[in-house]
Amino acid sequence: MAVLFWPEGAIVNKREEISSILDKCGISLDFWPVRSSGRTATLLDEDTLGEEEKEAILSEQDQYFAQLRASHGYMARDLIVIYPGMPGLSGLLDRFLPIHYHEDDEVRYIVDGEGVFGFVLPEGSQVELLVEKGDFIRVPRLLEHWFRLTGRRKIKAVRYFTGTAGWVPVYTGTPSLFPPNTSSTA
Repeated sequence: MAVLFWPEGAIVNKREEISSILDKCGISLDFWPVRSSGRTATLLDEDTLGEEEKEAILSEQDQYFAQLRASHGYMARDLIVIYPGMPGLSGLLDRFLPIHYHEDDEVRYIVDGEGVFGFVLPEGSQVELLVEKGDFIRVPRLLEHWFRLTGRRKIKAVRYFTGTAGWVPVYTGTPSLFPPNTSSTA
């Protein structure tokens, strides 16, 4: 269940209130139950997954992919798996921490674990959003944002794409009002 944090420490945990704040900058937030039966339930508990295992998890969630393809034209999806012992984890995460934007929407469906998206709102204020299993988020293109893991350092997320050209982060130099990994979600 998503939770929103303001830099001064205020917390919003009612989905309607969170959505009204995020709507101001075009962010879509929804909750989709994660389908996991048999082998897939076991795979969601594993840290590392091969391509066949990732595809098993993706296939079980494909009713959502079909909806997104019909409504928004998403043509591809993959599963990103991040876990504490992952080789090169710090370097990977360092790329997402500075405030940046993309030329395409950033779309994530969290199927396990948790992470924190931060956003620069239209009037310049900033918020952080804890996303967990079942949370679906669409960050619109050109919106300044950042991403970090919580102290668990574990997440599995389905990524949806219309193409790959817009996935290079464009760093803006905007300073974050949240010191890295020090908010109440760390």
